[in-house]
Order: sequence, then structure tokens, then C-alpha cells
Amino acid sequence: MSKKIIVLEDNIDIRELIDSLLTNENHEVESFDTVKSFKRGIEKKRIDLFILDVMLPDGNGFSLCKELKSNPSTKDIPIMLMSANLNSHSFGSEWNAQDFIQKPFDIDNFVARVSFLLLA
Repeated sequence: MSKKIIVLEDNIDIRELIDSLLTNENHEVESFDTVKSFKRGIEKKRIDLFILDVMLPDGNGFSLCKELKSNPSTKDIPIMLMSANLNSHSFGSEWNAQDFIQKPFDIDNFVARVSFLLLA
């Protein structure tokens, strides 16, 4: 069964790569490039996984992760944070994200980690 994955990434190349990888795995992917569009786009949707970039033009993935985990309708949805900043890794667990991946990432490793999160 197809899983619904929401991606928030401002870099169009990375966003399109993730979309392609996950679509090839038979998942339904919806992507956003800003926190504002993300918040509008996820209302009243069935979602199985959030993939959030940390550094965004109008916010950050850490704050959004905290917000999602404090919302009763999204608190149980797994979240993967991603960043090119190695120091961000230590903050992932602090914000209750289930996973953190550093960019650039290995494609096979990324797909495997997404699959694991969807099984959890």
C-alpha cells in the first residue's frame, strides 16, 4: 500500500531527487519549499512520514518538528530531519525527531531509512 510522505526542502534539486526516489518506491509524495506552504498543504491529510530540512527560508525544521510533535493530530507521525550542518545531528533527538540524515546523503541509505520509519 502506498504511503503518504510530506517533504519540506527549499533546494529544488534535492526536493526533486527525494520526490523521484520515493515515487519510485511507490510512495505518494507531496513536496513544499517553505514552512508557510507546508502548513497550508498538510491540513486534513493522511500523512505517514514527514521529511524536513532544518534550514529554510521562512523558518527551520527544528521548530516545525517541535510544533508537529505537540499537535495531537500529528504527534505520532514519524519525522526525519535533514541538514548539511553536521552539528544539527545532535539536536535531532532533542526535538523528538525519529531520524536525522546529513546532506549530502547516500541514496540507498536514505531510501532504507525512510522504509524503516514507515514500518515503525
